[in-house]
Amino acid sequence: MKKIKGGVTAPKGFAAMGLKAGIKKDKKDMAMIYSSTPCVAAGTFTTNQVKAAPVIWDRDTIYTSDYVHAVVCNSGVANACTGKIGMDYCEQMAEATAKALDIEKRQVLVASTGVIGAQLPMDKITKGIQLLAPTLDESLDGGHLAAEAIMTTDTIPKEIAFEFEIGGKTCTIGGMCKGSGMIHPNMCTMLGFIMTDVKISKSMLYEALSGDIKDTFNMISVDGDTSTNDTVLLLANGLADNPEITEKNEDYYKFVEALHAVNEFLAKKIAGDGEGATALFEVKIVNAESKEQAVTLAKSIVTSSLTKAAIYGHDANWGRILCAMGYSTAKFDPEKVDIYFESKAGKLKIVENGMATDYSEAKATKILSENEVTAIADVKMGDCTATAWGCDLTHEYVSINADYRS
Repeated sequence: MKKIKGGVTAPKGFAAMGLKAGIKKDKKDMAMIYSSTPCVAAGTFTTNQVKAAPVIWDRDTIYTSDYVHAVVCNSGVANACTGKIGMDYCEQMAEATAKALDIEKRQVLVASTGVIGAQLPMDKITKGIQLLAPTLDESLDGGHLAAEAIMTTDTIPKEIAFEFEIGGKTCTIGGMCKGSGMIHPNMCTMLGFIMTDVKISKSMLYEALSGDIKDTFNMISVDGDTSTNDTVLLLANGLADNPEITEKNEDYYKFVEALHAVNEFLAKKIAGDGEGATALFEVKIVNAESKEQAVTLAKSIVTSSLTKAAIYGHDANWGRILCAMGYSTAKFDPEKVDIYFESKAGKLKIVENGMATDYSEAKATKILSENEVTAIADVKMGDCTATAWGCDLTHEYVSINADYRS
């Protein structure tokens, strides 16, 4: 497996485009992805009880349709808490896309992101769809423009692609996502679109996606808020012409490995691009008694506001980490815990058996001043591990969200 240039248009048969439809001021705000052949599709969606209309549309479409052909997405308005009108607008988005691409309405998945409670400006949405369809581009540029068009408070577009081999055939998987705020580990808390030319059954595609979400998108947090619109869509058109994957064999696990690489890369990009963030904050729990214990501890640390603030201040305030572990509900012995900080600047043990080591504050500050920082907690109870990703908590986070609708 090797990383290659591109995103959603890297796999065979996929085209995409992003453009300005006038939903937002002077920014790209609509994107479309299209496969030249029908795709099997899988999706995972928000666990928030308040589900946006596109989540309901996509969930029902994936469950009831054998194949899908296209995804259309708008940025700026979430189409959440919009009642029957919002559902009608999803159908209208799908109908307009189907007409423009000469496909069936139920072969179109829709997504929206932005302000909750506002109705979609359907005149602009429809015009955007009419502009997108004839300009769809199979080049890497087409995918990049689409990645730019789904951004809200993101500071950078997020896309990645990998190439690998199955059954003697070269296969590709590529994805893009958006996410910066309203990010919390309760499913995936963002919009993610992953395309592959692998030939795989619908059931195995869902098995792969749902299994991997737990260790990637479900292990990130920026602010503890789970969105109403969280969606990850995975489409496979089979154009790599590999022997179809219909069971959990060697080919299946090669595909899962590539999918995991895409998901982890995108998840970390979201965490590192948290609203106002200056650093990606990674938390590793090692030598845990069980995977469940490790996950609980990692999530508790990465979501701790006090720990996140300490990371922003480059302050080795390890007491906040041990405190977050203590209220996590996971059982462990605090007097056996070792804690380390690590970054490009080095690695430093700051706690041994629950007590501070004679570490250098200057060295700790240097380590914590990098733009990617890792905290490692060794609980010495077994051989299980878990990793979570988040970011520091800055003054800028409050500024961004105080002015979000302005």
